[in-house]
Amino acid sequence: MLQHNAQSSHIIIATDIDLVFQNLQERFYPSRVVGFITDEFKIEDAKAVMAEAYLSDSTTKYIVLGAKNFNTISQNSLLKVLEEPPKNIQFIIISPTKSILLPTIRSRLPIIKGDIEHTKVELELNLAHIDYAEVFKFLKENSRIKKNEAQLLVEAIYRRATIQDKLILSLNQLENFEKAYKLLELNSRPQSVLAMLIMSFVQER
Repeated sequence: MLQHNAQSSHIIIATDIDLVFQNLQERFYPSRVVGFITDEFKIEDAKAVMAEAYLSDSTTKYIVLGAKNFNTISQNSLLKVLEEPPKNIQFIIISPTKSILLPTIRSRLPIIKGDIEHTKVELELNLAHIDYAEVFKFLKENSRIKKNEAQLLVEAIYRRATIQDKLILSLNQLENFEKAYKLLELNSRPQSVLAMLIMSFVQER
């Protein structure tokens, strides 16, 4: 499983750029994920990225640059914004190989090798029939998890509820999912966030 800090800009080395971008959209939901995905990343693409970066946002916005090739001029034009990104902006570059990226780009961002399609975790709980005993067991099992692991669990809970258990989420539950993502971004205690989220499925029954 590939793990990374969702809160820092970074480079992902992966061949299937479209798939990685799709996974990033799922991973960071409901945060905004703006993609600039192309075969050849040119200066006009870099200008569009900078324009998007300086559009203010009250929560974290992820700007994803994905291409099979990045030309030198476009990379040089992005150096300053990558080094000093505007408030609430995180950059993710997806490239099939690090060799096409300038050393000055590579020195500014950590590099993660491999695709991220295996970051999904599966949830064994049946949220349509969960009880307090199962909630307690779940929270005990996840009492020491880290923030990035909690983020994956929040995604797993959402998928389990909507896709596997086919539940129609209430307004309160939907708001709790949005709140959970924001609280984890603010480094709230993961177990407390998971408790808030999972308890809503007991209370809604």
